[in-house]
Amino acid sequence: MLLKTFRWAFAVTALGLVAGVLYDGWTALGLVAILAVLEVSLSFDNAVINAGILKRLNAFWQRMFLTIGILIAVFGMRLLFPIVIVTVSARLAPSQAVHLALTDKDRYQQLVTDAHPAIAAFGGMFLLMIFLDFIFEDRETKWLGPLERPLSRLGRIDMLSVCLALCVLLVTSLTFAAHAHQHGGTHADKAQTVLVSGIAGLITYLVVGGLSGFFEGRLADEESRRQREERSGGTGGGGSALALSGRAAFFTFLYLEVLDASFSFDGVIGAFAITNDIVLMALGLGIGAMYVRSLTVYLVRQGTLDDYVYLEHGAHYAIGALALILLVSIQYQINDVVTGLIGVTLIGASFYSSVRRNRAVRATSE
Repeated sequence: MLLKTFRWAFAVTALGLVAGVLYDGWTALGLVAILAVLEVSLSFDNAVINAGILKRLNAFWQRMFLTIGILIAVFGMRLLFPIVIVTVSARLAPSQAVHLALTDKDRYQQLVTDAHPAIAAFGGMFLLMIFLDFIFEDRETKWLGPLERPLSRLGRIDMLSVCLALCVLLVTSLTFAAHAHQHGGTHADKAQTVLVSGIAGLITYLVVGGLSGFFEGRLADEESRRQREERSGGTGGGGSALALSGRAAFFTFLYLEVLDASFSFDGVIGAFAITNDIVLMALGLGIGAMYVRSLTVYLVRQGTLDDYVYLEHGAHYAIGALALILLVSIQYQINDVVTGLIGVTLIGASFYSSVRRNRAVRATSE
């Protein structure tokens, strides 16, 4: 099962490492490997969250996630996305941006770094909304009960997560503007860009998530009606869990891709601390993205989230930490090691809590 699920990741790893050596010698092999490890360490929480969503889709859309989805993740976010950033921020033609990436790597890195505030604001707000909607929802299973119970009661207030997210964005943009003005920096005019980008991230979350939820509700209503008709006809009803299909599955798939894009922002920006070669970045981050996708499918097929019930909680807390780190990184530089360690620690703690819970349940039942 493990080899079957990760076979494409292993194949991409071999091809990526060989391509790195052919492109720039043995030094490139080490850089590609480091970038792959960086991507996996930063995105493990992404795999857990994706698994919780992917298990609701039918087999066709799960295959789409591993085929079309991986093309979007690897070529779209890890290769084309930095070029698009330079194209838009520097107002260059795409061909000029590609030429710059290949011939003037320092200038290319500077342009991508200059666009970081807008990128971090968009991704930070999108991820913050995911975290807030999770902790404000009243769930039967609670990991940190003393914290989650009062938050779930607060969640009964309509639009609380949106209001809180907007307050965080407003404080972030004002602080960024005040700091730039105080130090006579050149980024004071970017405070508005941060605000607009953050609002765009919020709107993207609301639109894509809202459409997915709408069509999912429609599909659930149709399934309930069908089961009622079957019961009234004496044929019995299927008791299996509803797998999303049609428009509900499409918008859920779209939501997954936007979610993956938001997670990849810190990896793409952080990769410049290792190399400014766009080819090596695409190879290394692409390998890492393939492992994250394969891990997502593995978690779904193994039913890991059902067996370890606190994993989703830990992953969402890691998302909240990543969202705040992205927003703080607009003004202050934060080492990617810190980001990765926070995510791994939270998920590790939730996994340990799940194991202890399972042992207690077994001991009680015996």
